[in-house]
Amino acid sequence: MTATSVAAMSERVPELVTIGRVSVDLYPHQTGPMREVTSLQKSIGGTATNVAVAAARLGHHTALVTKVGDDQFGDDIRHALTERFGVDSRFVATHPTLPTPLAFAELDPVEEPSIIFYRYPNAPDFELADEDLSTVPVVETPILWIPASRFAVEPSRSAVTNALHRRAARPDGEPGERPTGFHTVFDLDWRPHFWDSEAAASPIIEPLIKHFSIVIGNRTECRVAVGTDDPNDAADELLARDVQTAVVKLGGDGVLVADADGSRQQIAPFPVDVVCGLGAGDAFGGAFCHGLLSGWPVAKCVEYGNAAGAIVAGRLLCADDMPYVHEVDAFLAERAS
Repeated sequence: MTATSVAAMSERVPELVTIGRVSVDLYPHQTGPMREVTSLQKSIGGTATNVAVAAARLGHHTALVTKVGDDQFGDDIRHALTERFGVDSRFVATHPTLPTPLAFAELDPVEEPSIIFYRYPNAPDFELADEDLSTVPVVETPILWIPASRFAVEPSRSAVTNALHRRAARPDGEPGERPTGFHTVFDLDWRPHFWDSEAAASPIIEPLIKHFSIVIGNRTECRVAVGTDDPNDAADELLARDVQTAVVKLGGDGVLVADADGSRQQIAPFPVDVVCGLGAGDAFGGAFCHGLLSGWPVAKCVEYGNAAGAIVAGRLLCADDMPYVHEVDAFLAERAS
């Protein structure tokens, strides 16, 4: 990306702003336990990072709000976002002492890899504070995407909650109506590593749901958020908290979509031979946002997300392997034939 294009990007309001985790990710070339791994491949990742990259690959101006260390890995992340992925990095702050986190994938099994996090003594992205979000256009951006892990610790919890209040308020400080095409998305993103327990997480996550128009989560994430992993019951609980659309991921059974208008449907998945299961959900998220920004019905957004997720599940990396529009379109055309 040229200096001119970077400058032009920094003057526009992004179509999608994501707030959350970033790391340098290392993926093994061998499956099985880490003790059998002899080589790894470097990329970048984290839920918010991958969703921003996925939507950028599909042609949208996206921005990531996060924090990195003042080190070579922090420089690597900024360079990758701007030069490789075309993601607006002007809201990537720097922590003066904490190191940029690392995350190692262990493909054991490949369908549900484990992640070995190196985020000690804490990660810079958990140190996001009000001043780091003060210039972020959380009010203006059409889609604001926030993973639940943002609320695991302070000061990130309060800073992001304050940003949600800013987005929801009119200039006079009172709650405003949600305009058409304006979405605040809660990715329930359950990462046990960041919480003491499900019991500790639930009373923090549940009250936040009312701030979001769309909530996305799998069965486990719904159980943490609203106390049930039954898909229909979970959808009912989410809609009862003023959510417009509940998107419940069902694994091999597809995705349940429930809207506040009473409509409900299950969207079938696309079977694929899995190489690494880590990035599929984030690819889904970026493609889902692509559909929202394109004005599609939610069911079509989910179908497109399922296709993007299937493509990435058949690849090794997350950010670097997010698909382009022509790849998703070709995948859907092939499956339809």
